[in-house]
Amino acid sequence: MRAARCTEYGPPKGLSVVELADLEPGPGEVLVRVHAAAVNFPDVLLVADRYQVPAPLPFTPGSEFAGVVAALGPGVSGPPVGTPVAGAVLTGAFAEQVVVPVAGLRPVPEGLDMVHAAAFHVTYATAYHALTTVGHGAEGEWVTVLGAAGGVGSAAVDVATRLGMRVVAAASSPQRLAVARELGAEAGVDYLREDLKTRLRALTDGEGAHLVIDPVGGDHAEAALRALRRGGRFVTVGYADGKIPRIPLNLVLLKDAVVRGFEIRMLRQYAPDAVAAGDRALADLVREGMRPLVSRVHPLAEVAAALTDVAERRTTGKVVIDMTGGA
Repeated sequence: MRAARCTEYGPPKGLSVVELADLEPGPGEVLVRVHAAAVNFPDVLLVADRYQVPAPLPFTPGSEFAGVVAALGPGVSGPPVGTPVAGAVLTGAFAEQVVVPVAGLRPVPEGLDMVHAAAFHVTYATAYHALTTVGHGAEGEWVTVLGAAGGVGSAAVDVATRLGMRVVAAASSPQRLAVARELGAEAGVDYLREDLKTRLRALTDGEGAHLVIDPVGGDHAEAALRALRRGGRFVTVGYADGKIPRIPLNLVLLKDAVVRGFEIRMLRQYAPDAVAAGDRALADLVREGMRPLVSRVHPLAEVAAALTDVAERRTTGKVVIDMTGGA
């Protein structure tokens, strides 16, 4: 099988595509023939050895995929060979085959092709649970979404709007704000050209947002927290800016605010019932027409370029690697 390979930590340009032996599923595992795999920012961090969970060298990066079941390991009764499935792993998805525990697979939501199925679950589940399970967002509330044209950000705008929340998108250019508006954002702030705190408060009835979803971190996190209304909630889900913010705790005290961290892998481990309920809610939204924003599709041969674009924040929505398109 062909696979992307990381043999030394560093920028994505060091990745290569090589031939590896076919995989075989072990007990409790399923072999999936990968049709498409989405690029997520943690993939970039793993290649650079900057993620909170290290990946020993050499390894195949890639965490989110969609494909069909190719073989079942010992003790596994299903899903049957040929079943379309999607899933997530820490590493291994940028390859023509991936082995995953059967519990880590889920059906492809009705209405999604393989490219959109690969781009869907990680960002949309993160967005849904950040907004609802952790952030307790409610219909009619103001929600500030930072990095609103990125993978998690665009999903958060989309889901929040469909759940009846009022979204103020924050992004780094007019073009990226236009993407967020197409997904339903009611207003936008260009945080490279406008004062984020002042504009956020002005756009949310002068009181500030009820909820902030922050997949970016950096200097914008504190500004968004300062613009939060009293008793508001702030959910941190990632640090695409590359800088982990240091928040003055007196802001939390003075605003009577709740600051929560959220990481989707931990929710699957500790709140499986919430995960199952979220999957059902997201499947309903897909049936109503929701689709992830996929801005670029690359063949496997261009995996280094795809990760570089994500690392340098030159993309909107999701970038997907198509495993069926040849070299």
